[in-house]
Amino acid sequence: MDTSKAMDTLKAILADLGIPQESLHNDTLLHEDLQLDSTEIVEIALGLKRQLGVSVKLEGRQDMTLAQVCNKVEAALLANSNSNHVS
Repeated sequence: MDTSKAMDTLKAILADLGIPQESLHNDTLLHEDLQLDSTEIVEIALGLKRQLGVSVKLEGRQDMTLAQVCNKVEAALLANSNSNHVS
């Protein structure tokens, strides 16, 4: 999967939470820019799990950009892919 698919999925999840698409950019911060609370962050993680089949930890003290979330998704997908191919 390429990063644009991860970003498209993330943006769709955020749109479902009522975030306008025009406010979503690679450098948009989840907490500072979008004012998301911990419940909404969990909703994002659950949406990524449902739609992409990957678990990512988004909770924490450090704010993350949309690009950083996508990088975490990509890393988790790669790890899952590699673990499925190990004999």
